[in-house]
Amino acid sequence: MTLGNSLYKARKRTGLSQEEVAEKLGVSRQTISKWETNETLPDIRQSKQMAQLYHLSLDELIDFDVDVKEIEEMIEHANEEKQKKMDWTKLWGKKYPILTVYKEEVDISQYAPRLREMLGQLESDYHYSALDAMLVLKDILAHMWNDQ
Repeated sequence: MTLGNSLYKARKRTGLSQEEVAEKLGVSRQTISKWETNETLPDIRQSKQMAQLYHLSLDELIDFDVDVKEIEEMIEHANEEKQKKMDWTKLWGKKYPILTVYKEEVDISQYAPRLREMLGQLESDYHYSALDAMLVLKDILAHMWNDQ
């Protein structure tokens, strides 16, 4: 994703028009348009002001991904009861369809005992709750994937 696209998505997420942003930053609407279409780049001070205006850190603004931000906000604002009702597999399955079909293809019973053993070991070795052990195991898998 380009910087311009990140700026555009962040602005849209906050519900501000190019005119409103331009006014708050002391630039023209055309300048905002040029930034969002990658014709020109904002300077570092303007970028920092935009990040504050969009309620993001400068790093978040540069790498802004509306989907990731929406997921983070949804998780942050969902209480425990709502989180239990959410079908995470179905939600993630929209992005990764394998999550909705693998159960028909994979012999889960082949993998479940080994995973249960690893979860139990994390629980006993580190005194983690079952949920914490599952999250740690998931994170270990994610790190292994990223290190490939």
